[in-house]
Amino acid sequence: MTRYTVIGAGGFIGSRLVAALTARGEEVHGPARGDPGLFGRDLGRVFYCAGLTGDFMIRPFDTVEAHVGLLTQLLRDASFERLIYLSSTRVYDSLGARGGKESDILEFDVAAPRNVYDLSKALGENLCLARSGGRAAVARLANVFDWTDDAGGFLSDLLKRARREKVMTLDSSPLAGRDYIHADDVIAALLAMDAQDTDGIVNVARGEAISNGDVAAVLAQAGWTLNLTGQGAPHGPVCDVARLHGLGVAPRDVRAVIAGALSDPGFFIG
Repeated sequence: MTRYTVIGAGGFIGSRLVAALTARGEEVHGPARGDPGLFGRDLGRVFYCAGLTGDFMIRPFDTVEAHVGLLTQLLRDASFERLIYLSSTRVYDSLGARGGKESDILEFDVAAPRNVYDLSKALGENLCLARSGGRAAVARLANVFDWTDDAGGFLSDLLKRARREKVMTLDSSPLAGRDYIHADDVIAALLAMDAQDTDGIVNVARGEAISNGDVAAVLAQAGWTLNLTGQGAPHGPVCDVARLHGLGVAPRDVRAVIAGALSDPGFFIG
């Protein structure tokens, strides 16, 4: 039995990690926010899942605190064996089509309000890679989706809506899209990184851009209608996933995952 600590254990990914580790018989601690005992125990192997996503623009200071504040204290003061920091492939966005490799030199407009997310994640990455004594690695997560109530983001929200509506209209371009990955594949990737003591940065992504038009086609084949009325907006960077495949993890085709969900008789609840 190995001791694990999951920071952000109540969140979308953190709760799934806790369940997966517990199911295989590990000792798992999910400290509450502000737990005063966090620095008085051996944390073992740490997954740092704390963070803000959808509301970072209206909570910029909380975003920095979640991505960097507690992490700084852990790296400086806590007793732990290894740490995996969950970052985001959003850090590639300013590179456009050039981005997507773990070795990319990132670029940021420091005056852009939206970049509080990217900059804080990048600082968290820097602290892990340069100030952990070689004990920390970074998992850059792409656009994670599911159709459960706790899932968020464009594709997750669309699929949750599809559970109740067979005809939908969105003011979004059929050309717009992202590199999506299902939550279960993310958990498999994080557990592989932990098992193999992976160092540096790993893109946790499918490595393929799935457009809104692609999603609409999958929905149509299953009997749904998605009308897309927006214009323009090509997809963001597509991630290089060679390192992830080297760990023995090959995330599933997003279209097949969605099609499988839609074919489940219990998916549509009306």
